[in-house]
Amino acid sequence: MPSLPELQAAFERAMIGRDERPLADSIVSGRGLDAQARIDVYRNNVLENYRAALREVYPVVLALVGEPFFQTAAAAYAERYPSQSGDLNDFGAEFGDFLARWPPAAQHAYLPDVARLEWATERCFHAADAAPLDLRALAAVPQDVLPTLRFELHPASRIVCSPYPILRIWEVNQPGFSGDQSVDLRAGGDAVLVIRRGETVELERLSAGERALLQAIAADRPLAQAYAQAEEAEPGLDLAALLRRHVLGRTLVAFRHDKGATT
Repeated sequence: MPSLPELQAAFERAMIGRDERPLADSIVSGRGLDAQARIDVYRNNVLENYRAALREVYPVVLALVGEPFFQTAAAAYAERYPSQSGDLNDFGAEFGDFLARWPPAAQHAYLPDVARLEWATERCFHAADAAPLDLRALAAVPQDVLPTLRFELHPASRIVCSPYPILRIWEVNQPGFSGDQSVDLRAGGDAVLVIRRGETVELERLSAGERALLQAIAADRPLAQAYAQAEEAEPGLDLAALLRRHVLGRTLVAFRHDKGATT
């Protein structure tokens, strides 16, 4: 007789369509249902829960490809990436990467990045909050120390970049959207800041310099280096105004000196 851990492992494999025999051999048939039928009942329930979780997180992907395609993709994804958490909110993190490698999705080259944008939106919605940056403390920093400051992005923020106009794709597929729904895939790519302010997740298109600045900050670069990368990406950018906007907009919520003090 298998041990409990062995039985649990067999159950997991059977639920995602892998190697059903060890579980079937441990099931006592009766009441008109054989072992395979009992496994199928559980598997269908598990798969439908996976599909429902993905539908909740990826409504734009669903709108773009339709229900039959989405159901097939969800089943293939669940087999490749079964849930590793008891919280279904954590299920779906690799869906964008999966779509990028899944042959049936190859005809929709923009789809993986749309999925990554939707996952970023989901993560920002559930992420921790943060107090606003202490403006008095920032104003008190000596001018010669400012270039060495390292800022922190709001924990409920993400930056998603794509060679496709993913923000436009996302916008025209939102409930209640009215107007021109056309999307020109040749219009160029997007860099999008996804951030929760209060209880609302907002999506903002970033300029090349803005993207470079925030990515450098996210990589823990000192302010001088972040400025240099932003200037290289977008010469002539008003960096002081840009920094002020993201401080007041709560994209940046803390800073620290090289000595390690965080404010």
